[in-house]
Amino acid sequence: MKAMVFAAGLGTRLRPLTNHRPKALVEVGGATMLERVLVRLRQAGFTDVTVNVHHFAQMVIDFLSAHDNFGLDIHVSDERELLLDTGGGILAARRWLDGDEPFLVHNADILTDLDLNAFYRSHEHGGAMATLLVKQRETQRYFVFDRNDRLQGWVNKKTGETRPDGFRHEPAVQQELAFGGLHVISPAIFPLLERHAATAGAVFSITPFYIEICRRQLVKGYHPAAPYRWLDVGKPETLAQAQRLCPP
Repeated sequence: MKAMVFAAGLGTRLRPLTNHRPKALVEVGGATMLERVLVRLRQAGFTDVTVNVHHFAQMVIDFLSAHDNFGLDIHVSDERELLLDTGGGILAARRWLDGDEPFLVHNADILTDLDLNAFYRSHEHGGAMATLLVKQRETQRYFVFDRNDRLQGWVNKKTGETRPDGFRHEPAVQQELAFGGLHVISPAIFPLLERHAATAGAVFSITPFYIEICRRQLVKGYHPAAPYRWLDVGKPETLAQAQRLCPP
């Protein structure tokens, strides 16, 4: 099984920790964020992993080499010349992700004990272009799904802004769920990403792309009934919480 790990971010929320190292190499309980994600992917049965790099890229490359790629077949998608954001980063890694099987995308700064294999299998059986990990948690911006977990649009609760154009937000019959930084994607998405990049440019986020295509393509939400731990450890307060949860 294939996966991609986003490890290229600048880590601005974690400064000064990221002034001299990439965010993916910040430690949580004695192990770097990147190591924790890669080990969990390996344990879930993933064998082929692409890691993108930008900020202190060589440190990430050297770290992977020093640990024999954690027993995985790892490809480095080098974004040192230009940080491509999430959508552009996936498209730039197409040579390793394209093919006849879905691939999982995992932010390096997400710490979770979610059953990754079950998430992947859910996508395989769901018939969607992309399946997004979502959950009920407080935020300002939500993906909006119908009762069958199909993505309908997006809403900013603070400003009232909705997307795409013409989307009607009806909370009584829709679900407002927050994106969890993990998604499983069909490689059939690549021609759509190529067309999007032709007008948007090489640097673009995957979030507005999903919102743009959800009327024409099936994009589903995944929120398992079983409880699981989830933390965005890319900010100081949650990193401190994670340190307490993950002792050395």
